[in-house]
Amino acid sequence: MADVGSQAIVGGRRTRLWAEFAGLYVAIPLAMAFALPSDTLWWGLAGLFALAVLLLSLADGFSWRSLIAAPAVPDWPALAGFVVLAAGISIGLVLWLRPYALFGMPLHNRELWLAIMALYPLLSAFPQEIVFRVLFFRRYGALFNGAHVAIAANAAAFSLAHLFYWNWPAVILTALGGAVFAWAYREKGSFLFAWLLHALAGQIVFTSGLGRYFYHGAI
Repeated sequence: MADVGSQAIVGGRRTRLWAEFAGLYVAIPLAMAFALPSDTLWWGLAGLFALAVLLLSLADGFSWRSLIAAPAVPDWPALAGFVVLAAGISIGLVLWLRPYALFGMPLHNRELWLAIMALYPLLSAFPQEIVFRVLFFRRYGALFNGAHVAIAANAAAFSLAHLFYWNWPAVILTALGGAVFAWAYREKGSFLFAWLLHALAGQIVFTSGLGRYFYHGAI
């Protein structure tokens, strides 16, 4: 199991961590959705990632090398099942909501599709996993009583961070995906596994035709 900040938290430190948590995972996503101009959203996300890197670098006992210590795929059946389920859900939603867009990007805009396939894991999935899995569980995991509560809270925070897209598929799919990525990181103890699942989910979304729901003009 990944380090989830399981040390006892008492008194003022608990209050301080809750305040931090509310700012990072509630206030900032709400500001992105309701207040920030669209042309500043990318900078807001980049700033959140930079802050996460700083907090982790200053954390006692944290090592960046620990992120690659566990196997990248500790559970092959889970990986296969996730890919099949994610592809089935994505294709089903495209056929329901935008049937004309099924596999539209690889068929009609191959260069952009290839660029997304190559860059999404590094430029999108990786920083999100640092913020929403590593920082969340390493610094704030002990605020939640038990694995199920922590994973549910993580999925909710991850979903809220995608509210600025302003569509229900993005909010619901990121809640479901967030729960899986949190499980991979916390219960399987592998950052690389969570990152891989997240990267594959994004690639499936943009390949299937759901990318329209995960696109913002500023990003």
